[in-house]
Amino acid sequence: MQPLFVVERASDAGPVASMPSIVRFSVESVAQEARALAAVGIPAVLLFGIPAHKDASGTSNADPNGVVPRAVRAIKAAVPEMLVVADLCNCEYTDHGHCGILDAHGNVDNDATVAWLASVAVVYAESGVDVIAPSDMMDGRVEAIRSALDAHGFADTAILAYSAKYASAFYGPFREAAESTPQFGDRRGYQMDPPNVREALREIALDIEEGADAIMIKPGLPYLDVVRAARDAFDVPIAVYNVSGEYAMLKAAIARGWLEERAIDETLVAFVRAGADIVITYFAKEWAARNP
Repeated sequence: MQPLFVVERASDAGPVASMPSIVRFSVESVAQEARALAAVGIPAVLLFGIPAHKDASGTSNADPNGVVPRAVRAIKAAVPEMLVVADLCNCEYTDHGHCGILDAHGNVDNDATVAWLASVAVVYAESGVDVIAPSDMMDGRVEAIRSALDAHGFADTAILAYSAKYASAFYGPFREAAESTPQFGDRRGYQMDPPNVREALREIALDIEEGADAIMIKPGLPYLDVVRAARDAFDVPIAVYNVSGEYAMLKAAIARGWLEERAIDETLVAFVRAGADIVITYFAKEWAARNP
């Protein structure tokens, strides 16, 4: 699965400096990229939208004519068979960069955020999204999203839950691309503590109980043990996210001749060997082109 960054303002499109070969697409150009991905055999994309307007609550996230709904419609018109997964979070849409709505004390309000994201999920489903992928790490959000989707006639819209998303140092290049760096504090209050695997298994179990159709572990390489523990414990599809920092460090080492290109193959194989059914990676397009 190839992640795609889509910007609302065409002037914001272009290369991501810290992620060689990765670009931010305009709504108009993303359909062409979807065709290129389909041509090399990539069956699915994961969308991240970067809006023109940001505010404290992320209101543009629920706009039916916002960046993600428009991108979904463009991709589906160009490549109807492409599976479109939409990341569901508020960090790209808020002016403070946190994943939720803040309370009067500047803390993320879990319940208010869950209600808001459930309503956004319906907007995404109405635009044609096949899979909703909540990455906010709020408690109870999978159940709320499932209930909202079902209530609005989208029982067939699946949920891929970011169930074990760690507060990692490997997200830096992504935050540049998505313009989602927190303006104060960090996300350790709602993302997971890196040394903790038992909590990951509890979080995964809760998401499955609430209605997740598949679960995700993020990042990938430093958490292969979590992928294996989840594979041994749960009989659901497991995705692993080969995140931006992992991509950037391999790209940099290969460009400098410090590693051979086949290090990419070893990395992707490691995710599958650990137990992943779905590999979300910025290498998807180039790897598929090299391995038709």
